[in-house]
Amino acid sequence: MAGAEIRYNYVIGDVQGCFEALKALLKSIQFDPDQDFIWFAGDLVARGENSLGALRFIKKLVERNAAATVLGNHDLTLLAAARGIKAIKDKDNIRDVIDAIDSDDLIDWLRKQPLCVFPNATTVLTHAGIPTNWTAEQTAALAAEVEAVIAADDFDVVDAFLKEMYGKEPTLWSDELTGHARLRCIVNYLTRMRLTDSAGRLEFSFKDSLSDPMPEGFKPWFEFASQAAQTHKVVFGHWAALQGKTISDSIQNVDGGCVWGHQLMAYRLEDETLFAVDNPV
Repeated sequence: MAGAEIRYNYVIGDVQGCFEALKALLKSIQFDPDQDFIWFAGDLVARGENSLGALRFIKKLVERNAAATVLGNHDLTLLAAARGIKAIKDKDNIRDVIDAIDSDDLIDWLRKQPLCVFPNATTVLTHAGIPTNWTAEQTAALAAEVEAVIAADDFDVVDAFLKEMYGKEPTLWSDELTGHARLRCIVNYLTRMRLTDSAGRLEFSFKDSLSDPMPEGFKPWFEFASQAAQTHKVVFGHWAALQGKTISDSIQNVDGGCVWGHQLMAYRLEDETLFAVDNPV
């Protein structure tokens, strides 16, 4: 699409390997890869019926400059599993990707994708959102620190981080954090966050709806005043129970919970229209 004028930009929520739903959604919005552009909110793979097909398809869209993606927590898990660092859970349908003839190419491409993108001058996209005390520009800079390590030419550097990527500590961001603890904290905010306290401290156990009881002292991250949302529309996926909820004029969820039997969603940036299809599988 170099030099071509884009007609519509769509942000698509967590595909999670639901390839049939993705094809149905693209048909529903009459997606034209020669004119339109897709921004994927991460979690391209995992618990749907065809992670391999979805990943191959999205990679081709990105390579023809008709799409871009951020990384989600399930995408990072695939990277760790492919490197032999993380055991594959039965419910994560990613064995087909690891066993595929083009697995090395897929994994190498995936690890070079970003954690934060700007679909336009006033919109920022990450998988799980942005902690309320980070600006959009700060988010991009911190994401780039992780991206440089995951995409490193030296696999000793990549593997060293992937081995340390899992864990809940530190739960609170500090500019003074260094090394793998700093990178882990960035990853947790951008790919795992749902609840925080007023200081921005992460809580990892809650995955339910906004009407369910939450741990004392914690609320959805977007219920606190957001620095990024003062300058940009923050778009995110990750939280299936939100089912594409519009949080505010400046914060939009796009995860319709497709893999859980609900819908796959596309949010058109030009007019803020939300499209959805049921999972046909």
